[in-house]
Amino acid sequence: MFNKIMKRGHRKVPKSDGATVDYAYAPTGRSSGPVSTSNVVVNHASRGGAPPVSSQLQQLPATAGMVPLPGTIENLPMFRDVPVAERQSLFLRKLQICYFQFDFLDTLKMVREKEIKRQTLVELVEFIQSGSGKISESNQEEMIRMISLNIFRCLPPASHENTGSENLDPEEEESYLDPSWPHLQLAYELLLRYVVSSDTDTKIAKRYIDHSFVLKLLDLFDSEDMREREYLKTILHRIYGKFMVHRPFIRKAINNIFYRFIYETERHSGIGELLEILGSIINGFALPMKEEHKLFLVRALIPLHKPKTVAIYHQQLSYCITQFVEKDYKLADTVIRGLLKYWPVTNCQKEVLFLGELEEVLEATQAAEFQRCMVPLFRQIARCLNSSHFQVAERALFLWNNEHVVSLIAQNRKVILPIIFEALEKNIQSHWNQAVHGLTVNVRKMFFEMDVELFEECQRQYTEREAKAIKLEEQREQTWQRLSAAAAQEG
Repeated sequence: MFNKIMKRGHRKVPKSDGATVDYAYAPTGRSSGPVSTSNVVVNHASRGGAPPVSSQLQQLPATAGMVPLPGTIENLPMFRDVPVAERQSLFLRKLQICYFQFDFLDTLKMVREKEIKRQTLVELVEFIQSGSGKISESNQEEMIRMISLNIFRCLPPASHENTGSENLDPEEEESYLDPSWPHLQLAYELLLRYVVSSDTDTKIAKRYIDHSFVLKLLDLFDSEDMREREYLKTILHRIYGKFMVHRPFIRKAINNIFYRFIYETERHSGIGELLEILGSIINGFALPMKEEHKLFLVRALIPLHKPKTVAIYHQQLSYCITQFVEKDYKLADTVIRGLLKYWPVTNCQKEVLFLGELEEVLEATQAAEFQRCMVPLFRQIARCLNSSHFQVAERALFLWNNEHVVSLIAQNRKVILPIIFEALEKNIQSHWNQAVHGLTVNVRKMFFEMDVELFEECQRQYTEREAKAIKLEEQREQTWQRLSAAAAQEG
């Protein structure tokens, strides 16, 4: 029966059947135009384009990715219903059923065949998960080929490409759900079970899960379907943990995605998921930290604060940054100066996020590093204290609720209080928000109790500056009056 299927697979499929393109080895990415893959040959980098292991598999490129004719796919027996000796052969036949692709936009089309493929994928997942039999090398190769065919595809145009919208709030954006998810999910689940299985020999598996495969997985992180990105995150993390040979390559590839996002597109759906993976990776860095990792912090992570969409992935980014400082406290000065470099000027939402992250970094900062950056840092905090946006001013004042931050400020009060004293006085005199006014009074009282002499000296200097400013304003007014009178006389 299977040979009959394979022979019929060579026939030209009518246009009405909507044959889909074989995306397995086409470049991934968003595309709205047709992709020609008529002469695609499977060529894994690590295997140098070796031919398929059996003559039966030589027919696969002709049928892979094609929509089968109605009635050509038949249910195969369950694994438990065949002798152990025949299970490898049955495994291969089930893989070959999963090579066929379907149009999921039409829910009434080929319903039976779709269900057969879905059920076949479920059985393959269960077979791998049960560990009931070690898969032969040739079957491992064909399984990765089948998974590649199903998951590596051109992603549909992003929502902003269709609508031209600039929606930066992920909560307001409608989530995209891929219609082919019933099959996609199972293909991802099969890959995940294969990677985590104790029966999987990494020396063999790395021939198929190679650099090319990893790059294509990373390309798929731009999918707008959150469910797909979650699977990709888990799988890539497991690959990183199991295949030590791929670790430097994965880090470098993620770097390149970040560089393109920061300096070219500022659009990518999976930055948050990639940062989650990196958070776990950073947590495992050995000390002393390699120069490569420090460069990654300076060149990729800190500049990720620049894009307008930082709010979408800020929680994960902040975690990664804090991990670096907790690993090596000497990096605190570098991180704080980096935050100040990318501090937003007109975006109050970003300012609130930056202040929250700054507090987390200061929590892990030692006195010596704090002293290196405290002058530019508190100049910026003074500007935040006087912000007319009450959330920014309030968040800046909340820094004084943190015991460690207050301890650092108290040790360096002779430098810090003169920088922010004027901002505190202006808030008390003229800030419109009562909550900000009340918090400012509390901070001012805290400084007074820390050092009365210093406080009175700062107050004296502030009064002198105010008096000079008033005198200059009066002189300016008098000058304008004289000029006005002279102009009127001339007229």
